[in-house]
Amino acid sequence: MANIIDGKAFAATIRLQVKEDADRLIEQSKVEPCLAVVLVGENPASKVYVGAKTKMAAECNIKTKDYKLDDTTDQDTLLKLIKMLNEDPDTHGILVQLPLPKQIDERSVIDAIAVEKDVDGFHAINAGRLSIGGDMLNKAFIPCTPLGSLLLLKDNVEDLTGKNAVVVGRSNIVGKPMSQLLIEESCTVTIVHSKTKNVEAICSQADVVVVAAGRPEMVNGEWLKEGAVVIDVGINRIPVTKEDGSEGSKIVGDVDFDSASKKASKITPVPGGVGPMTIACLLRNTVTSAYRHAGLGDPRGTVDSESHDQYKDKYINH
Repeated sequence: MANIIDGKAFAATIRLQVKEDADRLIEQSKVEPCLAVVLVGENPASKVYVGAKTKMAAECNIKTKDYKLDDTTDQDTLLKLIKMLNEDPDTHGILVQLPLPKQIDERSVIDAIAVEKDVDGFHAINAGRLSIGGDMLNKAFIPCTPLGSLLLLKDNVEDLTGKNAVVVGRSNIVGKPMSQLLIEESCTVTIVHSKTKNVEAICSQADVVVVAAGRPEMVNGEWLKEGAVVIDVGINRIPVTKEDGSEGSKIVGDVDFDSASKKASKITPVPGGVGPMTIACLLRNTVTSAYRHAGLGDPRGTVDSESHDQYKDKYINH
């Protein structure tokens, strides 16, 4: 039976460090880290996620500015709001919650955000810096879900060098940046997607499997190599029939946890795995942006190569 990778615990450690850095910035420079959160429409999942981000930001002494626009908002209106936030010296991070309504072009909106305030890491320039790798990573904001997934992997795999890694999914938000981060760790990386043939056979050769397919319980234990480490990025709500016969729902990942946990050596649960890490890394990026705007550089360097224990020793237990 697989060991469970506890994303909630690691995320709590990151948030402690973020709060400490935010407090120091406020005390020493009188700069209050500020994240602007823009929500367009009434997507229920987006509203829940934005609420969680706002709550955890407050716990870390990060101010938030919430902008809620209705689902008929046109692109020009949204771009004007982003321009205003770009020019606001007291706003250090801008997050536009995706997905956006169909009348708005997501790429135009993402690339309208000032690159130095793109704490989601989706801007083309940040994507380019990630692709180049090396020293350019120190200038980039790395997308939060892939970064959180990498931190969990480095905490649970002694050395990623030379490992066969399969990323299921090729989105700009998770799949592509995840593959770039794994390449940076000297993994041999394969991306599989909806057009890939023999997906099961490819996954069965992987030491590390990161699943971000957007399909509930797509990957099962039969797809996995014995002892593989599995990172499940997916989050899906599916209908279930309760014991009393009534209809309900439950949250599952893109991995069939029951069967996969019998083959994997380590696996993230859903919920409680990658999700908390995503928010923690967003808050970290926001405080880093505030430090850079104050001319102070990155607070205590980066955490990209730290395990959970190393992270606690370096940033918390001092």
